[in-house]
Amino acid sequence: MNNKFVVALLLMLGLALSVPMFAHHGTNISYDHSKTVVFKAVLTEFRYANPHAQIYFDVKDDKGNLQHWAGELTSPYNLAQGGWTKKRSEKELIPGTELTIELWPSKAGTTAGVVTKITNSKGEQILLGRAE
Repeated sequence: MNNKFVVALLLMLGLALSVPMFAHHGTNISYDHSKTVVFKAVLTEFRYANPHAQIYFDVKDDKGNLQHWAGELTSPYNLAQGGWTKKRSEKELIPGTELTIELWPSKAGTTAGVVTKITNSKGEQILLGRAE
């Protein structure tokens, strides 16, 4: 085999192996980072799980109808680095907790988004979501 063929083969193999890594991270494509939505919400569930923690909450729309929302946060590893452990989540994020949740909404118009900030009923920031 000549060297050019081996180099080309290795480059193609490297590219083929790296594509799945980029396919997973659709945050910049799926969510509108130019529009932050703020909700007064009631927590229904918090999942401290890989690859991203998830928060589920209810809000009332302009007509008073209940909407069920889902928010994606960063990984549990990143949360733990900021002092937000699974035990802390279980203690502070129980269903029924009132929160203010800021997120970038789905571009598809669904009731989902990427959480950027969460504050408690006292106005204290308790959890930082994703940064740009």
